[in-house]
Amino acid sequence: MPDSEGWFADLDPADPDAAVDRIRDGSAEAPADWPALAVEAGFADDEMDYYDRLHEATVSAARTAVAERERADDQQLAQAVEAMDDCEARANELAERVVEWAGTLFEDVDTGVDGARAVADREPSNPPDERVIALAGRVADLDDEAAALRAFVERSAPAVAPNLSALAGPVLAARLVSLAGGLEELAKLPSGTVQLLGAEDALFAHLRGGAPSPKHGVIYTHEYVHGTDREHRGSAARALAGKLSIAARIDHYSGDRRPELDAELEDRIARIRSRGEP
Repeated sequence: MPDSEGWFADLDPADPDAAVDRIRDGSAEAPADWPALAVEAGFADDEMDYYDRLHEATVSAARTAVAERERADDQQLAQAVEAMDDCEARANELAERVVEWAGTLFEDVDTGVDGARAVADREPSNPPDERVIALAGRVADLDDEAAALRAFVERSAPAVAPNLSALAGPVLAARLVSLAGGLEELAKLPSGTVQLLGAEDALFAHLRGGAPSPKHGVIYTHEYVHGTDREHRGSAARALAGKLSIAARIDHYSGDRRPELDAELEDRIARIRSRGEP
């Protein structure tokens, strides 16, 4: 549909869903006398009827957008990454049991989830075989579900927190949102707290005395932290946490993508690694 024809061109006035799609996806290069054009096209009876239909379509479009946002919000992201971690943990834990049990029944049993998957593909010849093979199948199912949840997180995180996901990666971004209790809560945290999210046990041990102060929490999994020499890892963690805090605030309060954050962080990490800044 050419923009000059208006969002109502060739629309059935009795099809509100199509009107919503046009309102959400359409655009116009220049203003025009849309009420008159709508009447001329037969979409509206008069100017008042046009504005009534426009109001109905815009309100419905807004409601649809809100519903989509709620289905893909930070709480869904947090639940998904927590479920993913649970599935991975249970799969690995149960795989150990399967491998140990299968080792008493079969030869050449590999370790880990892959070993359990191989057991799941065997044909049973007696009741113990049936049970361990069935148990191995549960491991494979949990591992498959963890992979599906990871894919969901990787798709959803950039929509919920575009800047945080770009800087941290979708999975780490989701974990930070989960640990903070939500994107809004994360946006309100100082960078020093963001730096230590996930290291609460180590922090409490330090506060009780007798343990060193932790330098990082889950952000250690980021290449900018674990890929930096141990001597300068604390500086890298502070730099990363600072930019992640800014990213979370932008995502929560405005939601627009700021690519300059990526370049600024990359430059900062490069300087830390090259000059060994304290």
